[in-house]
Amino acid sequence: MASYKLLIKRSAAKELEGLPSKVRRQVVDRVAELGATPRPQDVEKLSGQEKYRIRRGAYPVLYSIDDAAQTVTLIKIRHRRDVYR
Repeated sequence: MASYKLLIKRSAAKELEGLPSKVRRQVVDRVAELGATPRPQDVEKLSGQEKYRIRRGAYPVLYSIDDAAQTVTLIKIRHRRDVYR
């Protein structure tokens, strides 16, 4: 299986930088796995959108997958109280 290229929106990169260091490490480790498996077992497809969500504690990671270009783009990484706003 070919690996996917990970892209991150500038806004998501800023959100990642703002996370507590322990959570940031966990999120980075989890996101790194998306390159090999963009649709892991615990992924949830968001209804009405072509976006997916994985969760690391209280921090959902929203991302999109482009199978044709083999890319995974991180869109949002926020606390669950703020992510869907």
